Amino acid sequence: MLGLGSMIGAGVFAAVRPAAEAAGAWLLVGLALAGFVAYINATSSAQLAALHPESGGTYVYARVRLGEYWGFLAGWGFVVGKTASLAAMALTFGSYASPDLARPLAIVAVVALTVVNYLGVEKTARLTRGIVALVLVALGVVVAASLLGGQAAAGNLTGEAPHGLPGVLQSAGLLFFAFAGYARIATLGEEVRDPRTTIPRAIPIALGMVVAIYAVVMGAALLAVGPRPLAESVAPLAAAVEAGRWAVVAPVVRIGAVAAAAGVLLSLLAGLSRTVLSMARRHELPSFLDAVHPVHRTPHRAEITAAAFVVAIVAVADLRGAIGFSSFAVLTYYGLTNASAWTLAPHERRWPRWMAGTGIAGCALLAFTLPLEAVLGGIGLLAVGSIVWLVQRRRLSRA
Repeated sequence: MLGLGSMIGAGVFAAVRPAAEAAGAWLLVGLALAGFVAYINATSSAQLAALHPESGGTYVYARVRLGEYWGFLAGWGFVVGKTASLAAMALTFGSYASPDLARPLAIVAVVALTVVNYLGVEKTARLTRGIVALVLVALGVVVAASLLGGQAAAGNLTGEAPHGLPGVLQSAGLLFFAFAGYARIATLGEEVRDPRTTIPRAIPIALGMVVAIYAVVMGAALLAVGPRPLAESVAPLAAAVEAGRWAVVAPVVRIGAVAAAAGVLLSLLAGLSRTVLSMARRHELPSFLDAVHPVHRTPHRAEITAAAFVVAIVAVADLRGAIGFSSFAVLTYYGLTNASAWTLAPHERRWPRWMAGTGIAGCALLAFTLPLEAVLGGIGLLAVGSIVWLVQRRRLSRA
């Protein structure tokens, strides 16, 4: 359930548009490639989580297996990637709620949900189930309306990729954005009963279910309107529904997308601020961020700082740029996951070593076929992170 709640969310509502623009009618091929790389990454995450059942995911694995710097780079990639993810989710919230007011509504959503987290309101498993159920209903409406609305045509599934193989690979990198939440299962290693058995089973099962659901949804949307309308609409799944006789149910899709985006914003803001707090406590980020509110018991400085960066990105970036940037950072994170799994001894492995090597190559391939601005921005921020780490290390050495 936690894996489904992490992956079946606003990502599918957001990533379809830029992926369709890149791959055209070959959108499902891009989805298959993204699913394959995600599965390879999942096997590495699963076996590392079984050996190191600690909270933190790759931030912990890379520190233990590769060294402190690589652990920091994994944590930095997580922080940078999730900040961009938050901006993408906020823009998705605004695009489905009211396309004409997408950016102002996105900023309002970030501020409002930051206030909720600041006051220490906890989400429960019941809320996660509720959001997943609502999103599944919305996606079910997309499939039914697309296939039964009278507009579906098999010819929409055929055609050339407008940008060739690089475009298909770029669509896979962009669609990877929609799968990135499965690592959240691994970060709960200290809270899972029998983690050595449960986590290696839960990750691939949850991922397989999500790939199947996304394939059905995207296939139905392609059949309904073809790749061009999906690439041109700010709310592509709603556009697929509105094109047919079932247009009257399109508000259900928009409500599902808005709820999913709000749920992801709430959870990611909480998770990001706590990762920042943890890194500040290890002196890997400025000590100013190592503060807990005396009344609400929340990392208030980290939350306000994270929200400020998200609002800044929302104010200047578009959805495609935010998704591309987030995908680059997250693919870097999983590249380090696979590098950590590569170091496992034969008796520690559950899957063959070549899968970890394939994961490293797959992450690098998808990362460097993303839009050029996402690649350059990602490299630049990783370089900034490395400088931050060096400065903090020197301060500690002097102390």
